[in-house]
Amino acid sequence: MPLRSHGARRSAALALVCTLVLAACATVAPRIANVPVLHDAAFAIDGRLSARRAGDAVSASFEWRHAPPRDELTLSTPLGQVVAQLSGDAAAHVARVRLGDGRTLEAPDWPSLTQRALGFPLPVEGLSAWIRAGAHEGTPYRAEVDAQGRATVLRQDGWELVYDYPDERAKLPSRIRMTFPDVEVRIAIDRFD
Repeated sequence: MPLRSHGARRSAALALVCTLVLAACATVAPRIANVPVLHDAAFAIDGRLSARRAGDAVSASFEWRHAPPRDELTLSTPLGQVVAQLSGDAAAHVARVRLGDGRTLEAPDWPSLTQRALGFPLPVEGLSAWIRAGAHEGTPYRAEVDAQGRATVLRQDGWELVYDYPDERAKLPSRIRMTFPDVEVRIAIDRFD
């Protein structure tokens, strides 16, 4: 067997590495595709979230019960102290938040309420579809999907959502990172019913 020169072996190794890298990129490259436009459906979800806007940051545990047209959302500290209880009824055009100090704020819809309470409009109506890795009805979207056809990135209403799944068989995400121009929300899902 002839001996190769050191330079020839290095070139062959470099070519092999480049081939492997390109093959890996080809297998994991996202595809631009459609994801389901989800109709409203009931669910219950528990998890943790963190939100950051400019220099402000907050983290909390949450319990969200969505039974269209009603929503009940409780935010708690990591030690279990209730920080806020949010409730809303889209049919009655009312959304309320009761803060841990007893104050109550009310508005005709979720975006108005969250604008007053949080300083930015959180799209709760869209979030009920986004949390299930789908787009909501009524506005255009763009999505990237993985090899299983699951959304990995979804852009809708100015928000970008990046999804992480616990394994290749999972249909629902376990983690979601949502970004809006100066807002970042991270959601870790512990239970989804």
